Amino acid sequence: MTAPKLKLPPLSLYVHIPWCIQKCPYCDFNSHKLSGEIPEREYVARLLDDLRADFSWVQGRDITSIFIGGGTPSVLSAAAMQSLMDGIRQLLVLTDDCEVTMEANPGTFETEKFADFVKAGITRLSIGVQSLQSEQLSRLGRIHDPEQAREAAAHASQLPLKSFNLDLMHGLPNQALDAAMDDLKQVIALNPPHISWYQLTIEPNTLFASSPPELPDEETLWDIYQKGHELLVAAGYRQYEVSAYSKPGHQSRHNRNYWQFGDYLGIGCGAHSKVTLAQEQRIIRCEKIKHPKGYLDLTKPLRYKLNEVAKDDLTFEFFMNQFRLLEPVSKQRFESTTGLPSSQASQHLHKAIRLELLAENDEAWELTPKGHRFLNSVLDTLLD
Repeated sequence: MTAPKLKLPPLSLYVHIPWCIQKCPYCDFNSHKLSGEIPEREYVARLLDDLRADFSWVQGRDITSIFIGGGTPSVLSAAAMQSLMDGIRQLLVLTDDCEVTMEANPGTFETEKFADFVKAGITRLSIGVQSLQSEQLSRLGRIHDPEQAREAAAHASQLPLKSFNLDLMHGLPNQALDAAMDDLKQVIALNPPHISWYQLTIEPNTLFASSPPELPDEETLWDIYQKGHELLVAAGYRQYEVSAYSKPGHQSRHNRNYWQFGDYLGIGCGAHSKVTLAQEQRIIRCEKIKHPKGYLDLTKPLRYKLNEVAKDDLTFEFFMNQFRLLEPVSKQRFESTTGLPSSQASQHLHKAIRLELLAENDEAWELTPKGHRFLNSVLDTLLD
């Protein structure tokens, strides 16, 4: 039997803006508190140099989505965002319906620039609300208040955007079920096309890791999830990913590409890339230098790490991503994006199938309701 061949999957672009006005105690992203003015011109120029250095990895593909994350990209001026988007469009071909998302924080300083960001080419905003309770916002180190969050959502809804997302956390310090549902009801009332509703977790190397707050117990967390899911479904949202709910037609194209094991170029401090090299029949990962000072140093290489994904790791990496999407996993996609036979994956998934965490037919694998609840257990079976 002929072994499957790697095929070029869709290609996205991730752009990292590393600065924040304040570092949140739960955040483990590569972000740096602002001290002085942002070197906007130098950083945008370096981003475009970074993109030129990786251009051979495009391999003739159009870009289906762009995500500008951080940090807090909305701290950039509108002029800097315009310069960045103009430079990207000069180097890459974007599909006619390319989704261009920018993360933004609520607050007067950022919200006043939303319209100019849209003029620069942003088609989707992702606004970090996190909570609509003043006490919780303070605990989370957020610098906006609930009213500013509401104003940001209202402003986004009036702009000529294709979509916008509101980020909301649950499982916050000492959060009871009623408080979590009140937060969620308030966000639903703002009628965003997309809601990212995710549980607070304590990550290593964060302020919360060194001084952990008291979080809800497992029973409360499960009650919050179940009741919240019911609220979202009743309001017309569909859960398509572990922490993502959308109205019809508003799923995040960029995030779906991640979870479907698509390719993405990452430019900026600490940005990651995953690239299929079809001619060489291998997949590589790349990480850029992390600190802004080093990234802006023209005497230093932009690439910090570059390595090939071992074939023995491909099955786990594929399913670790794909199982976040609450839909069947195509065997054909597995073969074309890993270059491995689906029969090999079925062998790895045998235990999960036997434990009724997973179902299989001739075309696909699909998590059972039990598998959705115990997703980590499904992934653990791949490591046995």
